Amino acid sequence: MRLFGLLGYPLTHSFSKSYFTEKFSSMGMGEGFVYENFSIPDIEELPYLLIQKKYLEGFNITIPYKKQVIPFLHQLTPEVAEMGACNCVRIKNKKLIGYNTDIIGFENSLKPFLQKHHTHALILGTGGAAAAVEFVLRKLNISYLNVSRTSVDQTIQYNQLNKALLSQYQLIINTSPVGQYPNVEQAPLIPYEFLGPKHHLYDLIYNPTETQFLLKGKAQGASVQNGYEMLVLQAEESWRIWNL
Repeated sequence: MRLFGLLGYPLTHSFSKSYFTEKFSSMGMGEGFVYENFSIPDIEELPYLLIQKKYLEGFNITIPYKKQVIPFLHQLTPEVAEMGACNCVRIKNKKLIGYNTDIIGFENSLKPFLQKHHTHALILGTGGAAAAVEFVLRKLNISYLNVSRTSVDQTIQYNQLNKALLSQYQLIINTSPVGQYPNVEQAPLIPYEFLGPKHHLYDLIYNPTETQFLLKGKAQGASVQNGYEMLVLQAEESWRIWNL
């Protein structure tokens, strides 16, 4: 049996499990290929999970463990070492090797939407997903500013956003879980009235398909996209890594 899975907490819904289960079925892999959800309330339980799941070959990582998993890894790619966030682990010879497939997923899904005026970006949230977004924006030479609910180094708070800032920062990426199912009525607290047709809003959330963040932006004429394509691209990159 080849076993893979998703590590996070809570895992009330899982794109990865359904995606890989359907993938294995469509490829005629039968019962020999399994993808499970590993919902653990504390990252310190990871070593015990690995003992229990002796056939585990690799796993994806989601909220809140993309940064917390780093100390448990034996080897990091240069990208993971730089950003301090990992969302994909390959297990080889009992060693945990950390990758970040969010990079490929985010970059390749964002590029078709970029315009010449998208030189400055706001990143809503400061978690593990934000680290991958920051990495890609640096690569693309797009200046960015992090926005958080609380004061953190090199970030601003939502109540500091104004017309002048939004006229300059015309790419806005939500990496926070605000607006994710089941809390679909919520939206990041930005002044949507200052958005316009030159803005592009990217929500890493895929459920619902259109969050309030995207709907409010679209109402102002902004272009929008959700995180579904990013998830598919990162999942396929994970599969490639697990089969190296």
